[in-house]
Amino acid sequence: MIIREATEKDLEILLTFEQGIVTAERPFNSTLKDGEIHYYDLSEFIKSPDAILIVAEEDNEIVGSGYALIKKPEKDYNNFENYAYLGFMYVKPEYRGKGINKVITDELVGWSKSKGISEVRLDVYTQNESAIKAYEKAGFEPLLLTMRLK
Repeated sequence: MIIREATEKDLEILLTFEQGIVTAERPFNSTLKDGEIHYYDLSEFIKSPDAILIVAEEDNEIVGSGYALIKKPEKDYNNFENYAYLGFMYVKPEYRGKGINKVITDELVGWSKSKGISEVRLDVYTQNESAIKAYEKAGFEPLLLTMRLK
């Protein structure tokens, strides 16, 4: 398996991954609009010096993705100036369970540390137990639970 930075040439498959993420998340979020929606500006992640968008390739096929984005905290009371936010974590269904997401996560955390960032965060739906377990295996722990009125 090869991990590399994504390029504009990868956008077609990455846009299908994005819809795969949307489809997987719909059961956890009834507020998502019907039809095709877009969470990410993938082209901007490819160009930005404050982000990295990576893909996992196996036999010249892109099978997974993820990004890290350096962000400033919304509040100024944190003891860190910037943090890395991870997202767009996707592995094609037929490649799941092979540790690809862990490799992608480790690569993104390593990139973040190389930028002097020690605080790394991501969001996951509380009902998405398999994703939570995967992120806990990678060293993440719950921090805050957002509640909403049904």
